[in-house]
Amino acid sequence: MMHVLVTGSNGQLASCIKDLAGQYENLKFIYTDYQELDICDLKQVNTFFKSNPKIDYCINCAAYTAVDKAESEVDKAYEINAQGAKNLAIVCHEFDAVLIQISTDFVFDGQKNSPYIETDVPNPISVYGASKLQGEVEVKQRLEKYFIFRTSWLYSEHGSNFMKTMLRLAETRDEISVVSDQIGTPTYAGDLAKMILNIVSSKNTNFGLYHYSNEGMVSWYDFAKAIFEESNIEIRLNPVKTEAYPTAAKRPAYSVMDKAKIKRSLKIDIPFWDDHINNSIIK
Repeated sequence: MMHVLVTGSNGQLASCIKDLAGQYENLKFIYTDYQELDICDLKQVNTFFKSNPKIDYCINCAAYTAVDKAESEVDKAYEINAQGAKNLAIVCHEFDAVLIQISTDFVFDGQKNSPYIETDVPNPISVYGASKLQGEVEVKQRLEKYFIFRTSWLYSEHGSNFMKTMLRLAETRDEISVVSDQIGTPTYAGDLAKMILNIVSSKNTNFGLYHYSNEGMVSWYDFAKAIFEESNIEIRLNPVKTEAYPTAAKRPAYSVMDKAKIKRSLKIDIPFWDDHINNSIIK
């Protein structure tokens, strides 16, 4: 039996892990949110590892994800996304645990016009992206046994995400404008959770940095259109340019990621981005 610590347990990805946990009889899960474990406190993290059964894996789902708010809460974003990752890496090294760190397509500037590979040089254009990139650096500097998974545009029936925002807005509006010139890949958080748990359950040792998103590419406008079509919601949807919808943080214009490495090294199949929209809406 392997013990798996899941931080940020009330978030979207951790909630999807909880949904799937019963399928993995060889894994025993320990779920914590910041009330039980503040990853920004190194002493607390160390004490937690000491006072619990041997932790074999730590899946770090704790993150500061308020992209626009991060522009004015720089210290907080770095504290959680970088210092928190550093603390977990330090303690995972001490206790010989494998750390699974979740990162983002926002580490790139979006100036490329073909899918990003793992060896492309990051150049974040937002505080959020920069803080997540620093988290990657902290993990790489301290561990050999780690997985870093960069993912993009997470959606599911849990937490706060674009899909749920669109459905909520549609309850009170008959017209919505959505950005059409930012291109990326929506990723069902349940697919990401399943991939991670398969890696843990099989004790895969192909450690390193990987890109994982669903297959395909769309704009936010296309994503919204698919959500409303699957929901049978009739609403006027207007495509707009990024400059017509100013935000505090800049977003990459193009953030599609290449998944060849993860398919080859971890031997996985990846569903398309729209495979789970209907199920997510129904739930």
